[in-house]
Amino acid sequence: MTPEDETFLRRAIALAAHARATGDAPFGSLLVGPDGTVLAEDHNTVTSDRDISAHPELKLARWAARELDPATAAATTLYTSCRPCPMCEGAIERSGLGRVVYALSDEQLAALKPGGGWPRVPQEGPALFEEARVPVEGFYR
Repeated sequence: MTPEDETFLRRAIALAAHARATGDAPFGSLLVGPDGTVLAEDHNTVTSDRDISAHPELKLARWAARELDPATAAATTLYTSCRPCPMCEGAIERSGLGRVVYALSDEQLAALKPGGGWPRVPQEGPALFEEARVPVEGFYR
């Protein structure tokens, strides 16, 4: 971890504090380009937007996928106040971002939450392979 990483992480933490002060969950993120320029930043707006997907990491990954060419996206670093959740991880991977640096780990965040996290939802599958493969087969080449 470099001094620059710590500076950007402190900004992510400040964005998290801003989110909490405005009534949202305390998470913040910023996307930094290869030259050290802050390209975009955001904070959690799940409550204020009434949108369960309004995590800052997801919003920045979507922004990068729309606004950056693949080579630039691959040279970016996403700084975030907490390790990205699985939903955000998927978006980060698909958007092609180059690196993630986070402050709080999953374990550290869980220790700060009374009662833990969300309840698990039962899932069943796989099923109907022969039917389900038809629209997918050949798409990924």
